[in-house]
Amino acid sequence: MSPPGRPKGEYRSAEHEGIPMSPPGRPKGEYRSAEHEGTAASKLPDSLQAQRDGAILTLTINRPQRRNALDTATYYALAAQLRQATEDRDLSAVILAGAGEHFTAGNDLHDFQADRPDGDSAGMTFLRALIATDVPVIAAVEGYAIGIGVTLLQHCDFVYAARNATLRIPFVALGLCPEGASSLMLPRLAGARKAAQWLLQGKAFGADEAMQAGLVTALAEPGQALAAARATAADLAAQPRSALRLTKAMMKRADRQAVDDTLDFEAAQFRARLKTQEAQDAFARFLNKK
Repeated sequence: MSPPGRPKGEYRSAEHEGIPMSPPGRPKGEYRSAEHEGTAASKLPDSLQAQRDGAILTLTINRPQRRNALDTATYYALAAQLRQATEDRDLSAVILAGAGEHFTAGNDLHDFQADRPDGDSAGMTFLRALIATDVPVIAAVEGYAIGIGVTLLQHCDFVYAARNATLRIPFVALGLCPEGASSLMLPRLAGARKAAQWLLQGKAFGADEAMQAGLVTALAEPGQALAAARATAADLAAQPRSALRLTKAMMKRADRQAVDDTLDFEAAQFRARLKTQEAQDAFARFLNKK
């Protein structure tokens, strides 16, 4: 994944590579899609920042005081931005990042304790938008990536993680079950033995283990994951855009039905698990520790 002459896992910014981050005519600034010009930025909650830089959109989860835990408003904002990005034919890449020291601590557990209406949850709405987009998605992982913070990575096209990042999928420990089609995709991606460790035991694992298993594209020095993501985004922005996005769609096509079926099945099981005493007791124990 590294350009010729550059050691694996070592990155420099796009500016160092001589690649302009903003193509002519597209200034840096808040993201505004072609169909939502002048409205997208104003509708964002404080928990999400959207920055447009030419053909690159950066979405930053902005709840550092909660280790960027994802709440309902943030999920819906992410989903809306991804849907707008899909409609915007001038985009070549979306970067997902977290403000401060962490990527995301996963779902805000307070939301798990609340009653949920029928139909897709806010988290599921976000996952469907992520899975459906034909814009290449690049994740920049620093610090903690927990729960959906790990399972969403399966649906990203590139993942750059700081060497000291910590990942964990603690669904079983919380009385829950996999989501995000991870019961299908994780064994395929990392192998059945590694998936069992991560899903059944809920063991924390480091960025190097994640890279060796195929979940992470490459490692970056602490604090440099976003720079690595930006370098790849700039490379993608230099490619013919329609061909780029068509190729991503073609790569996802063969597995799409299986992913959608698994997503629906997991969502139904997850919704049922949330109502169990086993899960609610686990949430209470976790929150009482804090």
